[in-house]
Amino acid sequence: MNDTSQTKQTALYDLHVELGAKMTPFAGYDMPVQYPDGIMKEHLHTREKAGLFDVSHMGQVVISGANPAKSIEKLIPGDIEALSAGQMRYSFLTNDNGGILDDLIVTQRGDDLFVVVNAGCKDQDIALFKSALKNDATVTVLDDRALVALQGPKAVEILARFNPAVADMSFMSYQELEIAGAACFVTRSGYTGEDGYEISIPNERAEEVCRAFLAEEEVAPIGLGARDSLRLESGLCLYGHDLTTETTPASAGLLWAISKRRREEGGFPGATIIIDEIAAKPKMKRVGILPEGRAPAREHTEIADMDGNVVGEITSGGFAPSLQAPIAMGYVPLELSKADTQLQLIVRGKARAAKVVKMPFVEQRYYRG
Repeated sequence: MNDTSQTKQTALYDLHVELGAKMTPFAGYDMPVQYPDGIMKEHLHTREKAGLFDVSHMGQVVISGANPAKSIEKLIPGDIEALSAGQMRYSFLTNDNGGILDDLIVTQRGDDLFVVVNAGCKDQDIALFKSALKNDATVTVLDDRALVALQGPKAVEILARFNPAVADMSFMSYQELEIAGAACFVTRSGYTGEDGYEISIPNERAEEVCRAFLAEEEVAPIGLGARDSLRLESGLCLYGHDLTTETTPASAGLLWAISKRRREEGGFPGATIIIDEIAAKPKMKRVGILPEGRAPAREHTEIADMDGNVVGEITSGGFAPSLQAPIAMGYVPLELSKADTQLQLIVRGKARAAKVVKMPFVEQRYYRG
């Protein structure tokens, strides 16, 4: 590890450098943004074969106690008590105003919960867990484990060479398995829209396991640049951009993550505001946007209606390698959120034509069994 005044390094830092990665500071870590092949090729390789991503900057946390599912439900609107051992659920931490503090994945392991939080929010998330749950749960940070994602249509075939049990896993499920001789936590999940796995590996075995993956001819190392374009094509939110403390679950289009029981019972921060907004409908809505032409519309680009009134802004935008076209997400008033609604994007003072489209931009290919 580096001096704490500098960026930290993951257990795979030396391997990234050896592979020729362009490293960049991200969420307090030196991370690979791309490798010599470049973002476009890395993106398309993941869609066609399999990409290996280092996501060790994410926070890995175990919450244990008499009833950890009930405990964590004090902080999130996800229905965690309904999960059986080995099942996972996407949820988010909320504040008293109904805003989103972070989005996360909770895995029910039977005796405890395994929680993965975003890198940029992990210190505040862990502090919140420890403070809010101190009377009825123990919070353990797993800073001795790396986390990698193997994503793409060939991921199952490749990982099954190391342990055939992974082939029987369905999307959003968990197992503890030996992979290349290491004791791993394996989930069939990821943030690319492709089938694939996230694999938590002891730090001291991470490089060895990743070298074994990269020795398979279908696997290429993939950086954060392509991870971002893949998740955007798949219509997935990025915290700090598409989700913030000012964003509510209804406006973000995340109501599918709040079950009937949680809506009826509440008991999480901002519950009254969130539930009232579900009934009243949000004023703003996250939508997919297709700009005309070839130039991407980047984050913070102003969105205007057809009369030229600024009504919202782009929260994620870029070029979609799979479509060979620019795509974006942003927030617009509810009345402008229907597919095919015509909009204008104000780029360098000039209005460019765009329209609202349904997401995902590229079909998600999760394996549901």
